[in-house]
Amino acid sequence: MSSTEGNPWHRVARRVAYENPWIEILHDDVVRPDGKPGIYGVVHFRHLAIGVVPIDAGDRVLLVGQFRYTMNHYSWEIPEGGGDFDEIPEAAARRELAEETGYIGGEWREICRAELSNSVTDEVTILFVATGLEAGPASPEGTEQLQLQWVPFDEVMAMISDGEIVDAMTILAMQQLALERAAEQR
Repeated sequence: MSSTEGNPWHRVARRVAYENPWIEILHDDVVRPDGKPGIYGVVHFRHLAIGVVPIDAGDRVLLVGQFRYTMNHYSWEIPEGGGDFDEIPEAAARRELAEETGYIGGEWREICRAELSNSVTDEVTILFVATGLEAGPASPEGTEQLQLQWVPFDEVMAMISDGEIVDAMTILAMQQLALERAAEQR
């Protein structure tokens, strides 16, 4: 389903209201779809969001636990990170997995792409599944105090259903894999 309609918004001016190495906050003066003047704030991400669902031979998923400063709570999620826009997404995902968990190699497959919060950000994610991985030493960044836990696939889905996992990339990736499994059973 696609629309052939053009953009009903008209940008009159744009300025950077704030920036750091990870984001820019843009202030746009616009003409709204109803023809009236308005403003729009856009959070522009300087990196692609990437994530991977590592699954072992026992159908367990490797989750990463860490405190998320923005949400002020601890979060269990798939290994996630950022990749440069000119970097091959799978290479970025492999790098992030190795840094956060130490796991390398294996068979990789892209499972989905998504816009994470398209009403205020331009952040796009590419998500992968990886199997047949080999353990190695992790090298997390100084900002990351990570715990690793292998959790059965069905238990991860229950954690999502129960609201224990609320990270969007984890939910998207796991639900995509669950949909694929359900389609295979038909």
